Amino acid sequence: MQQVSIPISDEAIHSLKVGDPVLLSGTMVTGRDAAHKWMVETFIKATRTPIDDDQQVYQEIKPLLDGGVIYHCGPVVSGLDSQEYKFVAAGPTTSTREEPYQGDVMRHFNIKGVIGKGGMGAKTLAACQEVPGVYFHAVGGAASLIAQSVLEVTTVYKLDFGVPEAMWVIRVEDFPAVVTMDAHGSSLHAEIESESRSALEGLLAES
Repeated sequence: MQQVSIPISDEAIHSLKVGDPVLLSGTMVTGRDAAHKWMVETFIKATRTPIDDDQQVYQEIKPLLDGGVIYHCGPVVSGLDSQEYKFVAAGPTTSTREEPYQGDVMRHFNIKGVIGKGGMGAKTLAACQEVPGVYFHAVGGAASLIAQSVLEVTTVYKLDFGVPEAMWVIRVEDFPAVVTMDAHGSSLHAEIESESRSALEGLLAES
C-alpha cells in the first residue's frame, strides 16, 4: 500500500501504475456534474458570464486544485443548520458523466488525481498522460467506511448547487483507493472492456 500526499508531485504521479493500491492524505475537493459544467462553461471555455460569487470561488479553488485531487462524490453531510459540517457518507459516484469535461478541467487547474468509480474514457486518459495525472478508483458501497477517512470539512463552495453537487473541501487521512488509469497510458477499464468484448464475440460465434 503506497502512501500518497496531496498535493501530488509529478514524480509521485509517474511512480504510480495501474493496479497500485494507495492511501491518500491531504486536502481534496469534491465535484460532480454541476461543478464540472460550471468550471468549464464559466472559466475554461467562457461560454457563460460569471455571476454572484463565481470569480471569488474560482480564485479560492485554483490553489486547492493545483497539484490536487477532485473527488466525484455526492456526500451525506450533517450539521447543515449549524454549519458544523461532518461527512456521514462519502462514497464515490459514477465518473463517466464527467468525461466530456474532465480532461479540460485537469489541464486548466493542473489536477493530478481524479477519484470516482467505474473509470473514464479516452479523453481523460489522454489528460492523465499530459498533465500528468491518474484516476483513482474508490470502492462503491463503502460510503460510511470512506467517510471515516475524512478528518475535517474545511469549507464548502457553490452550496447553491445542492449538497451532493456542491464543492466540499475536505481534509482526509489514509483515504483508500486503487490506481486504475495512470500517466503511462494504461487503463484497467479499457482493458476489461476489450477483454469482455472479445469474450462476448467468442460466445456469439459459438452460438
